[in-house]
Amino acid sequence: MAKKIIQRFMPDQNAIKEHKHLQFLGEQLHEPNLWHLNRHSVAKAFAVGLFVAWLPIPGQMVVAALTALYFRANLAISVVLVWITNPLTWVPLFYFAYRVGLGVTGFSPATQNFNFTYENVMIHLDALWAPLIFGCLLLSSVCAVAGYFGIQYFWHWYVTKKWQLRRKLREEQQP
Repeated sequence: MAKKIIQRFMPDQNAIKEHKHLQFLGEQLHEPNLWHLNRHSVAKAFAVGLFVAWLPIPGQMVVAALTALYFRANLAISVVLVWITNPLTWVPLFYFAYRVGLGVTGFSPATQNFNFTYENVMIHLDALWAPLIFGCLLLSSVCAVAGYFGIQYFWHWYVTKKWQLRRKLREEQQP
């Protein structure tokens, strides 16, 4: 199962708990859901990670980690999911968020032939920020809800399939 594969790559929770720079968090790092892979902590981690991934802010990993602590979500999955928006993907994703924001708010585009580069974004920031932020928050919310309920559904479906398979094997073994 994927759970065993994920557990192999999980950081050592004791090393993190004893790290000198994380001592200010105290007992919060000892919450079991931060480290265990169960349906609730993983679903919350997907919600946190996908929400923070769409935020156009620096330090997404720190924000995801602190949010995971607050909601008692799996810490590692929350932090890893923010890498959906990485240096290779952030331009198309945030451009999509900008277009969604334009469509929902009804604002007019910054210019007709706008080239979505860093320089143009800085020049036209006054016209870009509102649709970009609105689009990012809308996509953050939609992805977080879809991620949470998607994981809940998938986990339930997977466990049900495993139980059905066990029942079928038991019935075949009985004379």
